[in-house]
Amino acid sequence: MKEIRIGVVGTGHLGRYHLQKYRKIPECRVAGVADLVEENARKAADGCDCEVLTDYRGLLGKVDAVSIAVPTGLHHEVASFFLKAGVDVLLEKPIATTLAEADELIALAGAKRLVFQIGFVERFNPAVVALRTLMGRPLFIESHRLHPFFERGTDVDVILDLMVHDLDIILHFVRSPVSTVDAVGVSVLSDKVDIANARLTFASGCVANITASRVTGKILQKIRFFGVEGYHAVDFNKRKLVSLSRRSGAGGQIEITENPVEIKAADPLEEEIRSFVRAVADRTPPPVSGSEGRDALELALRINDAIVRNRERAPLLDGSPGEGRMQP
Repeated sequence: MKEIRIGVVGTGHLGRYHLQKYRKIPECRVAGVADLVEENARKAADGCDCEVLTDYRGLLGKVDAVSIAVPTGLHHEVASFFLKAGVDVLLEKPIATTLAEADELIALAGAKRLVFQIGFVERFNPAVVALRTLMGRPLFIESHRLHPFFERGTDVDVILDLMVHDLDIILHFVRSPVSTVDAVGVSVLSDKVDIANARLTFASGCVANITASRVTGKILQKIRFFGVEGYHAVDFNKRKLVSLSRRSGAGGQIEITENPVEIKAADPLEEEIRSFVRAVADRTPPPVSGSEGRDALELALRINDAIVRNRERAPLLDGSPGEGRMQP
């Protein structure tokens, strides 16, 4: 395999991890790291024989592919720069902040036949990988993604920051159009929605109830699927899957049995990075496409619209997104 020259743009919390994973892959050579804060870039690149830049545009001509882990508001600007230049891109979720931006990125990648992968890391969680072999037709889904408050990520609301992970997983397994969306959300510590609940109804009849919070004391990341064939519960954080199925017992009684599940130990982010590298090397479609990133964004925006509608009908105080927040 030809050596792949990698660039990492953004060396915050996620970007540093991207850099670490690339350094473990023999087929890759990290050629450059870019961050507006030079000190952050140098710390991330410590021990790595690569160029350190404060302007991502300086990577042009030096890399074959890039990971982009910058604030969401910069996704379109940075990704479009590299796609226009013919560079393959792994872009952290969400794909963008508007559908117009997402459509432009998808079109740029398609026109140049580039690999354009969206960083939905939960797709590579070993519990989710195992679930693919068991999932039938979901009837009801319940998910909770609860996190403590951190300043990072507050450039967007909790829907684009956290809930979008679960939206992608749900769309991946349900594979049916979303018919109706209802949602509520409030700001608590930031000037954007920090906790939200959405109820989705799909054309297939499936219903999903989704809660996301970034103002919770402990991390909880779970999703449960109830279907015709049984029940499946994924703990994303612990990378565990419990699967139950029903069968007819003696006297017509229903028996619930636990299905044996083999979960292979794996690092989801490393698997995501490796999948991107394979797609770049083999010139094959990535496992999480730009179009799938757009689908999750579109649903997230519909949820945001529903929150606004409900707030207008029953305003909290004066209806301002940040009104009523906890004061320091």
